[in-house]
Amino acid sequence: MPKTLIEPFRIKSVEPIRMTTRADRERLLEQAHLNPFLLHAEDVLIDWLTDSGTGAMSSRQWGAIMEGDESYAGARSFYRLEKVVQDITGMPHFIPTHQGRAAEKVLFSAACQPGQVVPNNCHFDTTRANLEVLGVEALDLVIAEGLQPAFDHPFKGNIDLARAEALLNERGDAIPFGMLTVTNNTGGGQPVSMANIRAWAALLKRYGKPLVMDICRFAENAMFIKLREPGYADMPVRAIAQEMLSHADGCTMSAKKDGMVNIGGFIALKDDRWLEDARNALILSEGFPTYGGLAGRDLEALAVGLEEGLQEDYLRYRLRTAEYLGERLEAAGIGFVKPTGGHAVYIDARTVLPDMPQAHYPAWALCNALYLEGGIRGVEVGSVMFGKRLADGSEAYHSMELVRLAFPRRMYTQSHFDYAAEVIAEVKQRAADIRGVRIVKQPPLLRHFTAEFAWV
Repeated sequence: MPKTLIEPFRIKSVEPIRMTTRADRERLLEQAHLNPFLLHAEDVLIDWLTDSGTGAMSSRQWGAIMEGDESYAGARSFYRLEKVVQDITGMPHFIPTHQGRAAEKVLFSAACQPGQVVPNNCHFDTTRANLEVLGVEALDLVIAEGLQPAFDHPFKGNIDLARAEALLNERGDAIPFGMLTVTNNTGGGQPVSMANIRAWAALLKRYGKPLVMDICRFAENAMFIKLREPGYADMPVRAIAQEMLSHADGCTMSAKKDGMVNIGGFIALKDDRWLEDARNALILSEGFPTYGGLAGRDLEALAVGLEEGLQEDYLRYRLRTAEYLGERLEAAGIGFVKPTGGHAVYIDARTVLPDMPQAHYPAWALCNALYLEGGIRGVEVGSVMFGKRLADGSEAYHSMELVRLAFPRRMYTQSHFDYAAEVIAEVKQRAADIRGVRIVKQPPLLRHFTAEFAWV
């Protein structure tokens, strides 16, 4: 049996990418104020900034687009998608939104009050911001192993149940619900075990609190459970996903990840405690409840994409792709979050730039170096994204300095990954020449998207 795991698809349409020189990239990065988010996409050779909405849709999805019902209210495309979501989540109430952060905004506005606290394994950037803008504390309670990049643990996304119970004892009245992000994006795309999901849901239930899951990458998490957790090896991934979600009372999803689409998201709820307020908020900001900011064609593409995202051949290939790049980095002596996650490889910038002070933002510096060396755009998950400028002008730094290389679905081939591995190894060899940065302009929230930098 051949050991090479091939892409489980054939390429039917291609898009050219523009080759640039290092001199080009130096000029372009300066024009972007040393912020890779501000680069023009056409000036990027391999774009691993995010896996959100950047993948390739299938021929079935493109065909479904032609079936889109663009009626304002009661479109058949809504009811088709509703049935798929209900079957996967087991939740009867479905609210479409145009993407995940809109789902968070709508649900949190209905469920939260200022002064409350929401525990999670880890909140990602928009989740945290949507809570904080409401005056709610977003508290990360991932297990200790989840904060140690080099430590190998099969489920580093697990929530720390002891710390969570202590919080429920101390501040239970201030907790509207508990959360769980699957997979845990902030901590390296790491999965959460079924045992941990079950225990967290049971703990919350004892205190009368609902569980809301962020299920952007629920299919990848289900596949990890199949591969790593005893008792699940022979269970279909779809059934594992359904069991995961049976423990939740509600969920939000950026369907631009495991929904395999370029735009879309949703809220699903098991009961109606937040339903009316959420639908009212939706009408105000997104649209009528049967389209929620999406065209009918988008609803149709998502109905197909949710099914395709659960295909085991695809998921096995998807997880193996990240593992393959990790093996190449390991051979080059480059540290990363172990084991590799489902949608990305997270380089530990401290293993490449051990002497760079945190005040010079080493993960951001490494992101810039990857672009300059080989035209690769990643994203910093470190002290720019999750640090804060304090009132006295000092900086609160993040516990990890990671560079996330997030892979769009069904888009790049093995040669792209081989090229990237060579570029990253070359950057490590030239680490002494990598320059740190300082922030010269930043907004109060989500600063990494638009901040401007200068070289130190």
